Amino acid sequence: MSKALPDGMIIGGSKKHWLFGSRRAVVRAAPALAALATMLLAGCAAGPDFKTPAAPKVAGYTDHPLTQTDATPSVAGGEAQRFVSGADISGEWWTMFHSKPLNDLIDQALAHNPDLKAAQAALTQARETTLAAKGAFYPQVSAGYSASRQRQSGALAPTPNNNAFEYSLFTPEVSVAYTLDVFGLTRRTVEQAKAQAQAARFQMIAAHLTLTSNVAAAAIQDASLDAQIDATKQLVDIETKMLETLKYQQSKGYASGLDVAAQQAQLAQAQASLPGLIKQSAQQHDLIAVLAGRYPNQAPAEKFDLATLTLPADLPVSLPSALVAQRPDVRQAQANLHAASAAIGIAAANRLPNIQLTGSAGSTALAFGQTFGPGTAFWAFGADLAQPIFEGGTLLHQEKAAKAAYAQAAEQYRSTVLGAFQNVADTLTAIEQDAAGLKAAAAAADAAKVTLDLSQRQYKDGYANYLSLLSAEQGYQQARIGLVQAQAARYADTAALFQALGGGWWKRADLAKD
Repeated sequence: MSKALPDGMIIGGSKKHWLFGSRRAVVRAAPALAALATMLLAGCAAGPDFKTPAAPKVAGYTDHPLTQTDATPSVAGGEAQRFVSGADISGEWWTMFHSKPLNDLIDQALAHNPDLKAAQAALTQARETTLAAKGAFYPQVSAGYSASRQRQSGALAPTPNNNAFEYSLFTPEVSVAYTLDVFGLTRRTVEQAKAQAQAARFQMIAAHLTLTSNVAAAAIQDASLDAQIDATKQLVDIETKMLETLKYQQSKGYASGLDVAAQQAQLAQAQASLPGLIKQSAQQHDLIAVLAGRYPNQAPAEKFDLATLTLPADLPVSLPSALVAQRPDVRQAQANLHAASAAIGIAAANRLPNIQLTGSAGSTALAFGQTFGPGTAFWAFGADLAQPIFEGGTLLHQEKAAKAAYAQAAEQYRSTVLGAFQNVADTLTAIEQDAAGLKAAAAAADAAKVTLDLSQRQYKDGYANYLSLLSAEQGYQQARIGLVQAQAARYADTAALFQALGGGWWKRADLAKD
């Protein structure tokens, strides 16, 4: 028998079960249910809402204003450089050196470097993880089908309505489950996944910037080492000739054994410096090959010469307020801070009630052909609420740990910002001093060249001996080595400035796309 309850609710004996009352009651309750659903969906998420840290309030990078570097006329890399405050950076800053071999090498590295490809794959993984987390916003729907043959004990009442003790059951079923995000557990989880994807994105951008900067630095160093090796070889030849001259003079009684021993020591010193330079050059070739995604014995054919590089005349210097938005390492640290903030919300939401709605519908029949037939349908709808009560302090301490992790991430962010400003300040100072160093090195090389020219003229006219000429040549070759090192420092530190300022990734379509 069916029993009628107030407002039309029916228990048993009915084809439809109005779990929440009669049709009329449901209609009356619909606005209230809709309002409740809206409140639940728009509810505040547990934990703090992340706020982007403000840019540091500093006016500059160095303790004195920078306007323009010294110029050294008639020397490769000796052009004056102007510091242009607030100017933007090219997305392909390396092209400002106007070196086709350098451009080609960087193109190869960007296409084949495995570290960059790994960072790109990590970004794809993080983005897919974010999309996977967003799936929790939607109902989870699954379908199933079961078929069984069974015999029931005769001591029990038979289950089928035909009173058979042996029967088959065929059951197709659709199940739906949906977790109400009342306290923002799902929202904070997705927020954390998005932040982690941003961290992976800026890690990839940092890998791109590091790669281009390392290739440029390696090419400049390679050119510098080649020039130093050439000058050192010439210096060894000069020292050898000086030793031979002194030995001849010793045999004639014009030079002492002390003079010969001193020259032998000078020659040995010059010879000792050559293997180190050759080793550095070989290692530099290996580095260039690996940066380009090749094995060391497959080094690219590009050759580099400092004289073929153009020193950028205008150097952009980003405003301090813009630096934190441009540096990929700072943006990565900011994304890590955001993820740590969301983790607090996740830990807090785990301590609050969890509400899940479930439903299922299907058909159960004694024969396959009878499924979905009259009287075989079934359905169920329910709601589950779970509230953690006692878990030995686990959830409480997980939330405290999340807050400590946020504090750690905040200090790491601050450290990264300070390091970024130090990096820019150091590079600006290096560029300023490199220009002064090149000017001094060029003056020393010019003076050595004048000394050599005078010694050659005096030797030709018979006013100086051969030993004086070789000494002048020795001084000139040593000055050449110093000049090459000073030139290389200007090019290398100029490239380092572009890296320190973020490398202009926001001007590249392949990197700026979020």
